[in-house]
Amino acid sequence: MKILGIIPARYASTRFPGKPLADINGKTMIECVYERAKMSESLCDVLVATDDTRIYDCVKSFGGQAVMTSSELPNGTARCEQAVKIFTGYNDTASELPNKTERAEKNFAGIDAVINIQGDEPLLDPLMIDEVAELLRDNYCVTLCSELVDDFANPNVVKVVLSRENFALYFSRSLIPYKRNKSDLPIYQHIGIYGYSVDFLRKYVSLPATPLSDAESLEQLKILEHDYKIRVKITDCKNESVGVDTPEDLERVRGIMRCRNSNT
Repeated sequence: MKILGIIPARYASTRFPGKPLADINGKTMIECVYERAKMSESLCDVLVATDDTRIYDCVKSFGGQAVMTSSELPNGTARCEQAVKIFTGYNDTASELPNKTERAEKNFAGIDAVINIQGDEPLLDPLMIDEVAELLRDNYCVTLCSELVDDFANPNVVKVVLSRENFALYFSRSLIPYKRNKSDLPIYQHIGIYGYSVDFLRKYVSLPATPLSDAESLEQLKILEHDYKIRVKITDCKNESVGVDTPEDLERVRGIMRCRNSNT
């Protein structure tokens, strides 16, 4: 299976503008994420998908690959879909070819799946990328979670509820499930990394917007609202990643990385 890693990176963020270029002990955040992604053994290549020339130029300056995508795209998944088209030289006329294999090869140069790696996760464990890649062998849409032990009220920490077979039932910025009765039921934190088959990625961008996804500002809810499934794995890795949503998060990441570097 040929899997392309894509890191969506926008400059304009309502909570933290310009964060992909934020300095983390001498490197930009986007370079830190790119380096972590390149450590994965499951990806055929890694690509930054951006809508800003400053990020594009930065990625090129450290030897990374980047493509410019539209600034009008609604979310990171849509940015991934456009990026894989640009990267592979997608040809719409290939849809007229009768043979499915021939269509896929002409459209996406043999790319079978895409892993969407969040551009604000500079501490992401590369083994998590490999976990997502393994899930993609039998599923069209996958992601990860880990047990949450604190920070339950933080809306930037997204929670997920799972079915008995580990498919997502719902994602929320609120605490779910609500334990009305005393229970040892675990609370799971969603880890913001997604894997999609190329066919499902194309399907996703064709789906209309949905009310729950808009209300929670969580793009993955659109998948559930259209009755598609998301396979979720409880990661085997220790989840030490910190999503950078605020300048305070950035300071926390800097401290963790300084500590790691001093111990090596």
